[in-house]
Amino acid sequence: MKKKKSESSKKSTPQHTSQPQPQQKEFVFGKKNYLFMFIGLAVIALGFILMAGGASDDPNVFNEAVFNAQRIHIAPMLVIAGFAIEVYAILLNPNA
Repeated sequence: MKKKKSESSKKSTPQHTSQPQPQQKEFVFGKKNYLFMFIGLAVIALGFILMAGGASDDPNVFNEAVFNAQRIHIAPMLVIAGFAIEVYAILLNPNA
């Protein structure tokens, strides 16, 4: 008896052998977006740096420097401004 080869067992070569075109990778954001993001991060970091400190060398003595305007008003406003800059950087149209 002769064995018949089935149609599915035959090797088929692809009819069109085109090379895939390398696609250029694009970033989600543009250069302006990343610039504003780094500025926002710098403002946030500056706010946290200004908020730090005020500790006393002697734990038995209270240091009033904790309540100065820099730590209570200026530093938190810088942190909030930094987050606002970050939101702006995300919403900024990179193509404009």
